[in-house]
Amino acid sequence: MGLISGGVFFKILAFLCFIRLSQGRNHSASPDLPPLRKASSFSKIQHEAYDYIIVGGGTAGCPLAATLSKKYKVLLLERGGSPYGNRNISYLENFHICLTDQSKNSPSQGFISTDGVINARAKVLGGGTCINAGFYSRANRRFVQDAGWDEELVNQSYPWVEERIVYWPKIAPWQAALRDGLLEAGVSPYNGYTYDHLFGTKVGGTIFDEAGYRHTAADLLAAANPNNLKVLLHASVNKIMFKTRHGHQKQSAIGVQFTDENGGHHQAFLSQKRGSEIIVSAGAIGSPQLLLISGIGPKSELKKHNIPIVLHNGHVGKGMSDNPLSSVFIPTKDPPKQSLIETVGITDDGVFIEASSGFGQTGESIHCHHGIMSAEIGQLSTIPPKERSLEAVRKYVRNKNSLPKEVFHGGFILSKIDGPLSTGNLVLVDTDPNSNPKVTFNYFNHPQDLRRCVYGIKTIERIVSTNTFSNFTPKDGGYSMEKLLNMSVAANINLIPKHTNDSTSLEQFCRDTVVTIWHYHGGCHVGKVVDQQYKVIGASGLRVIDGSTLSRSPGTNPQATVMMMGRYMGVKILRERLGRAAGV
Repeated sequence: MGLISGGVFFKILAFLCFIRLSQGRNHSASPDLPPLRKASSFSKIQHEAYDYIIVGGGTAGCPLAATLSKKYKVLLLERGGSPYGNRNISYLENFHICLTDQSKNSPSQGFISTDGVINARAKVLGGGTCINAGFYSRANRRFVQDAGWDEELVNQSYPWVEERIVYWPKIAPWQAALRDGLLEAGVSPYNGYTYDHLFGTKVGGTIFDEAGYRHTAADLLAAANPNNLKVLLHASVNKIMFKTRHGHQKQSAIGVQFTDENGGHHQAFLSQKRGSEIIVSAGAIGSPQLLLISGIGPKSELKKHNIPIVLHNGHVGKGMSDNPLSSVFIPTKDPPKQSLIETVGITDDGVFIEASSGFGQTGESIHCHHGIMSAEIGQLSTIPPKERSLEAVRKYVRNKNSLPKEVFHGGFILSKIDGPLSTGNLVLVDTDPNSNPKVTFNYFNHPQDLRRCVYGIKTIERIVSTNTFSNFTPKDGGYSMEKLLNMSVAANINLIPKHTNDSTSLEQFCRDTVVTIWHYHGGCHVGKVVDQQYKVIGASGLRVIDGSTLSRSPGTNPQATVMMMGRYMGVKILRERLGRAAGV
């Protein structure tokens, strides 16, 4: 699911930092969780059946599993490993290292869309909450109403998440400057510290505690009934199994096939109880990919890969969207204190303004190799477009010169557009669930998205021109907006060819420097692939509950709403089956 800070963060990552937080809780020890077992421990001669099999222990899957296990037997299958004991996940100062790690056991799996934008998907228990920048903010009321959700239950489900893993940040100087600059530039009123999505300027929540320790969706499993929940790690689901039940026309999901960390093959089955279901929560990339591999999707796509057709649905993998991010680098007189996203300006023109500053590692480590997604490869555009690949990027980084420490004196102001309205698609490359499918987002294909991006850059220009920011920038620097844009273009590391007018045409600047903020969504839309209850249309015993069902990204950041969604749907399912006996 969903990720939080920003794609330009692929050039910013070396600047990202360690947050100090204000609340008095310190949960740096692992929470009291049900046992986390390797997939190879699952018996190949399996007589046990489950009321729910959840594919994907991520942002939605963990709260969903915890909730359903209160009354039913649940099997949670996660293709990645545990987040606990991994300092690159646990500590904010290691945020960029976590994202740049492309090793076999990395919690992050990089991919490049056909648009030329470098991106990442999670591969770890806890999903995107393990590799994001931690910002927490709810969706607005209109989003909830459009989704057809029960507002009372939504307002119970958000706090269920917040009381377990969300904190208030102690605002850093760069974030305070953004707050004051936003207000001076007219992005008002000031709404203080709040989780709510309100027009104006505010400080949001974070999943990092006062010690800079990350609390992920995996922590929510502490609320589960450990006697009813089995969690398997390194369990890569290859296929959902179906059969036609007597007296039914629909194909019914009956179980899954998965591979363990050693390559061993296993099958897990649903119980024969009425209401037993497989729930796919593998994220906006993994969920449509798994449906396709399992035989649900466009006939032409399935035939191309010799996949037996279970259910024709031409909408699977369609309507993929990724919120474009633009950023402007602001040099500072002195190294700014480290900060990630804490302050946000929510405009009424569909643009969100955020910021980051500083560098999370020691001065000595700045000269180290921080991977394919760091500020050290800002000249990636020197690689010919047809030769650009993850391996080409790695080779470039290996051969690069060290950057001077002064390069890291500054911060970024970021502009994310709401929506977006531009959409693309996802198609299979092969039938390996661990491979990346071919994804296209068609950034700025819709003119409204481009207009919003231009508005965002103009808003950043107003902020930079305020008295607040004049205290940060060097007096003798002569940093005009055109110069700042030129610097930002040079630092950009997407794979899109640059143009000579990037700093004079804001439209061209937006197109050429677009990067991800990792809030991609879609592929299993409500009304097209799933119904209002997230049941797969045309099949029985199968739901999809995660960001792939969303037509737009909720609020300034999706993680709050996707975690809430997992809890919300868990409660809904329990109440539908048990009524008052559900106890939730």
